[in-house]
Amino acid sequence: MSRLRILVADDHEVVRAGVRSLLESQPDCEICGEAVTGRQAVALAQQLAPDIVILDITMPEANGLDAARQILKTLPDVRVLILSVHESEELVREILDMGAHGYILKSDAGRELAAAVRTLRKGESFFTSRVAQIALRAHLNRRHDGRASPTSDSTLTPRERQVLQLLAEGKSNKETATALGISVATVETHRANIMHKLGAHSIAELVHYAVRHKIITP
Repeated sequence: MSRLRILVADDHEVVRAGVRSLLESQPDCEICGEAVTGRQAVALAQQLAPDIVILDITMPEANGLDAARQILKTLPDVRVLILSVHESEELVREILDMGAHGYILKSDAGRELAAAVRTLRKGESFFTSRVAQIALRAHLNRRHDGRASPTSDSTLTPRERQVLQLLAEGKSNKETATALGISVATVETHRANIMHKLGAHSIAELVHYAVRHKIITP
């Protein structure tokens, strides 16, 4: 059987080193690339076409959820495994809706990461027990409501989420435009739309929103 080619994306060197050490000790796994930002993860995934992409949630430039959406849109055969410290019901729901194939808490990675990547290789999904319990609770809550509950920022388009993250990270309109390859005027339009949709009146409120919803880390 061929070796699993895995791309690891996390902005913390210690985490990447730990994942690399753990997986490269497995005879059927190899790390084909590492990324420190969401945008770099998307670019490397498109360049390397790995079997599995392991993504952190909170990364600069583009968070793990947005990176996963872009990767799955262009590389539908790639398996996406989320590796995060966060375990809220809202976040689990969004990850499931987005189409990720697995979700592991960083505290469980030492015990379960190797098993997770092999499970994904077989075309199955993998969730640690605590995440599975949260997913079940989210499912039951949806059934109780009689409908799927939207995520809190579901009104934002993918591009607006990208603009929101960069602005919340302290980028200027010009820097955001350069990073996304769009005009400053387009950024200003997105910024106005974002503030209107979220009912925000300042960048400080956007930053607070982005932190509260795990789009950036404080």
